Amino acid sequence: MTRAIKSILDVAMEYDAIVLDQWGVLHNGSQPYPGAVTALEALRNAGARLAVLSNSGKRASVNEARIAAMGFAPDLFDQVMTGGEALWRDVRSGRVPERRYFFVERGNGDAEAWADGLEITICDAPEEADAILIMGLPENAAAGDWLDFLDRAMTAGMTVYCSNPDRASPREGNRNILAPGALARTYKANGGNVVFYGKPHRHVFAAVEHYLGGSRLLMVGDSLEHDIAGAHDSDWDSVFVQGGLLRRNFTEGDASDVLAALCHSGALPTPTYQIERLV
Repeated sequence: MTRAIKSILDVAMEYDAIVLDQWGVLHNGSQPYPGAVTALEALRNAGARLAVLSNSGKRASVNEARIAAMGFAPDLFDQVMTGGEALWRDVRSGRVPERRYFFVERGNGDAEAWADGLEITICDAPEEADAILIMGLPENAAAGDWLDFLDRAMTAGMTVYCSNPDRASPREGNRNILAPGALARTYKANGGNVVFYGKPHRHVFAAVEHYLGGSRLLMVGDSLEHDIAGAHDSDWDSVFVQGGLLRRNFTEGDASDVLAALCHSGALPTPTYQIERLV
């Protein structure tokens, strides 16, 4: 049964390290959530080891800079790991064999920045590539904008790598935007071959475990499908943050009952703890 807690400090020192999601837990894409910086500083001062595990398609260094600019000092974290970082490492090592890619990116230049240090070619059209990498979507993208692209990729028989499996991402103004995982899942549902990098897939949790060591790790996240399910499959405990991606479900009713219903309807594991927001 999930236990409701008031502060992450209530349970933090029972664990060897605490691993935090980024969007929906630390910040909304523009600014930190109230109390989040203070909570992490208190955890660090208490001796907790902290890491970030994010479904960002960009490299870890880009995300370190992003959260530092929002007031999260770099020395708060022992490690930052992202889906984009894990994929980059596998391309460099040869575990991912393709060398010609068509990129779907959030902003111009994201693909070139991600590919720095790799011996790969960035292609201008899907048909010229060995594979497609969906690493981001433009901020106001709509699912319908990509139907022609998905048809072209399917006709060409392209493998799609998706380094951000999230279907949606929280933003300022109490809204969610379309995320790369939604596009990749549409492609997969239509019969396309998709390889996901990021939560809930085991390899990113294993990468964090390898770096942090310890046998008791705690995942703090706002996605039942990615953060909580991935932690469960890796034998980690977890804290579900109500005020992130699924916040609209918690405006009415008992929070414990709402959480239980969400887990039941999605056939998802229940978190160890639940909290309104990171404090």
